[in-house]
Amino acid sequence: MSLDLAITAFTHLLALSLVIQTLEGISLSRRNDVKAVWVWSVQKGDLRHTSRIIQTLFAFFFDDRNYFFHLAIRLCVALSLLIQPYIGAAIFLLISSVILSIRWRGAFNGGSDFMTFVTVTGLLIGTSTSLFDDREMAWNAAFWYITIHSISSYFMSGAVKLLNQHWRRGSALTHFLDGGLYGPLTKRSFFRKPMIAKLASWGFILWEISFPLVLFDVDFAKVYCVIAFIFHLLVFRFFGLNRFVWAWVATFPAILYCAGRF
Repeated sequence: MSLDLAITAFTHLLALSLVIQTLEGISLSRRNDVKAVWVWSVQKGDLRHTSRIIQTLFAFFFDDRNYFFHLAIRLCVALSLLIQPYIGAAIFLLISSVILSIRWRGAFNGGSDFMTFVTVTGLLIGTSTSLFDDREMAWNAAFWYITIHSISSYFMSGAVKLLNQHWRRGSALTHFLDGGLYGPLTKRSFFRKPMIAKLASWGFILWEISFPLVLFDVDFAKVYCVIAFIFHLLVFRFFGLNRFVWAWVATFPAILYCAGRF
């Protein structure tokens, strides 16, 4: 994959991921039926240990009207990445992500928020270093930064499963699927068969822990990224974690660019 194609694919997929996240935030901020769960008058207690200046600052940020205004600006900045990646957008999106993380007590959606931090930081590296060095070096550093984090996330997930006897036996997979978005598996479900559950578990384990191999061959990387995309779609299907799909897919151009350059 050429550098220009990698940059374009990365910024467009990152924009899509950020737009989905931001629209979700806007939707939740307008819904009174869920507002009581995360109302700021309750959550502001988390900042009681900070100075009055900090408390006043975040009270301003998280006022309902200002919070909506912030999300509206974030949406516009995310869409601007479809035209051209630039350092101003990267700085705003990184600061915005920090503010939202504080708002949601560290993370709204776990790993997808972490990967968003990674990709936005990568965007900052690629755009800011270009001001002082050559463009190719800047984006190489950005893509390697993103690739290392993305590959590590798959590897660590597989390693944790490998060390867990319930995953090795397949029972953990059935347990997680029983707690999925659409309720417990049916009695006749494919995944209730011990051997099927065990084979599926080991398939996930071996695929995840071997993910670093993508660095050695670009064709190998393409296969793994396709499998990863299907995997994240299945997670979305069973658990409703739509953010995970695009947060990780946004890292794939970086992986494909770095593959074979190890």
